Amino acid sequence: MNKRSFLKMTGLGLGTLGLSGLAGAAQSGASSSHTLSDITGSVEPISVAERRQRIKTAQKLMAEQGVSAMILEPGAAMDYFSGIQWWRSERLTALVVPQEGEPAVVTPFFEEPSVRESMAVGSEVRVWQEHQSPFERVKELLTEWKLDKGKLAFENSVRYFVLSEVMALLPGMTHVSAEPVTRGCRMYKSAHELALMHKANEVTLKAYEHVYGQLTLGMSQSDVKALMDGAQQRLGGKGTWNMALFNEASAYPHGTRQSQEIQEGSLILMDCGCNVHGYQSDISRTFVFGEPSKKQHQVWKSVRKGQQIAFEKAQIGVAAGQVDKAVRDYYQTLGYGPEYALPGLSHRTGHGIGMEGHESVNFVLEEITPLKPGMCFSDEPGIYIPGEFGVRLEDCLYMTEQGPQWFTVPPASLEEPIGTLAEAKFG
Repeated sequence: MNKRSFLKMTGLGLGTLGLSGLAGAAQSGASSSHTLSDITGSVEPISVAERRQRIKTAQKLMAEQGVSAMILEPGAAMDYFSGIQWWRSERLTALVVPQEGEPAVVTPFFEEPSVRESMAVGSEVRVWQEHQSPFERVKELLTEWKLDKGKLAFENSVRYFVLSEVMALLPGMTHVSAEPVTRGCRMYKSAHELALMHKANEVTLKAYEHVYGQLTLGMSQSDVKALMDGAQQRLGGKGTWNMALFNEASAYPHGTRQSQEIQEGSLILMDCGCNVHGYQSDISRTFVFGEPSKKQHQVWKSVRKGQQIAFEKAQIGVAAGQVDKAVRDYYQTLGYGPEYALPGLSHRTGHGIGMEGHESVNFVLEEITPLKPGMCFSDEPGIYIPGEFGVRLEDCLYMTEQGPQWFTVPPASLEEPIGTLAEAKFG
């Protein structure tokens, strides 16, 4: 979580709040923190059978590409295939996936019991002692499997020292990227994965609804982030992250060290998310505390239209980069840009999302990957005006045979800035 909660409403009359504050104030009594409870009990984690099928899919792709085996380090890909939730250190823990058969794990001897706690598939764990080489254990496995010749694929986040040490022991092999295999599996979400993402987005949206009713003058960014963090956690979200930018700071897409407080007329940009059983949400909302200015209102409406243009352009078979281009073409007609120039949209229109907050593929210029069912993206074409403010609305979508579907439906107006949970159209 490398990017990225609101307090009780006290001492303010409704008249002070203006149009944009009315919705929050009306809900503040019903949204007190004690009413929030875990809403994630209706969804189940990924099963062992699903992980086994994922490995079979990966092995089919490996066979098609002539890959003998694949090496993964701890992270989303290792969790995706094996269920193992671990971390990286100077001591290697790796998942080795052969072209046929069950995968095996290489890990330090003293870590084996802990690694096995989350290991959902396979039974082979090859341990190494502190004075031994873990890379020799990888070689032993491949040699025993008679897979010490040909292509050895490394997931794209595997560290260089791991690749170099392993390859030095396997002169009969050449290293290749495992991206075509891992991406070929992870990029296309199953109905179960979509259900988990739908629930994660429900958690974050409900937290926004709660937090919006708690805004008050003088709040700091830390106050707001703490409230959003607590709300998402009470609703059942894990791994929560939260960003809150006020006033001029909202023109920095991922924040600034500037200290800001809520004032009358403050623009408040938030970007928040969590995970449910390992699957992510990512939602951005922009509010105005009090009466919005004409310019704030105008920019908000332009961003909302840009978001809709991206959604409508995202059709099956369309190159992902065309979604980004469609938004930039529209923004340029309004005098923004061109391309990434400010004031305007200085980042891509959206990113892939799943077990990680940012995954391949992106809605970005020149991306030629065609959209297919099961792919998931954020849709967040903000407009940033340096020295004044920025507006970003972000909702995630998933691709179906019929085209794009929202996880959360974007808000209709600045006066009703939360949005709604979309009907599930998968499974």
